[in-house]
Amino acid sequence: MKLRRLSGNERYFDVLVYAVLIVWGTLLLFPLLYVLMTSFATEKEYLTRSFFIIPREWTLDAYLYLLANDDFANSFRNAVIITVIGTVISISATTFMAYGLSKKWLKGRTTFNFMIVFTMLFSGGLIPTYLVIKQFWMINTFWSLWLPGAISPFYAIVMRSFFSSLPYELEESARADGCGEWRMFFSIMLPLSMASIATFILFYMVGYWNTYFSAVIYLNDSDMWPLQVFLRQMLVLNEPMDGSATLMEQVITYTPGVKMAAIVISALPMMIIYPFLQKHFNKGMLLGSLKG
Repeated sequence: MKLRRLSGNERYFDVLVYAVLIVWGTLLLFPLLYVLMTSFATEKEYLTRSFFIIPREWTLDAYLYLLANDDFANSFRNAVIITVIGTVISISATTFMAYGLSKKWLKGRTTFNFMIVFTMLFSGGLIPTYLVIKQFWMINTFWSLWLPGAISPFYAIVMRSFFSSLPYELEESARADGCGEWRMFFSIMLPLSMASIATFILFYMVGYWNTYFSAVIYLNDSDMWPLQVFLRQMLVLNEPMDGSATLMEQVITYTPGVKMAAIVISALPMMIIYPFLQKHFNKGMLLGSLKG
């Protein structure tokens, strides 16, 4: 196959595009690199050098301190519990609802679809939502983080569109072979929709992992606070979770290296998981957008 030679204008355009991408990528990576390198620097170096990227002396003291910190370990454990269970609840509920709404024979299908779209445009507000959660005794429980936002309307619509785009002949063939609704869903529909499911698993995981506002509103017990609330206590207030330390103890407790190390560790789980789901990411987003 003979490749077409680029013209002068096309080459200049490609050079410009690559230059912009390199500059933009550098601007995006620079803060991340600074945080990572600072987490390995000593406190003395951070205080004496106005700015640096590569530390002169490397140390793991900040990470060792965090691993021995009970507040950090507790908040990290809470974040894992919230993320894992919340993602399972959300992706299960979203998949079941999307599959049901994709069936044209479902009675009231139009009404249910309208209700889903309506929630994307209007919400009850913070106070009514809080009163509902309180009425169902979910205050100070993880259920207050899982159930109110268990299903994302947008994700449900995209997944419903994907199920609707599957050939109806698949269902006819499965029913002709004696396949029931549950078996057809788990044996045929789910394997075909793994790209979409993997994509939304990633989205739900990131959402639950970054839970902050809902945790502050609905969780009164500091022992139940997730990792993002701990980071706020550390980075903004510079105090332990219970706020019991004196001012001098607070300054000594959370040094700049410890703060940077906490940021690195909090971002690490999602960075590790993303490569395993990346191959499904683009395909999953496009599948549900082919048919409305």
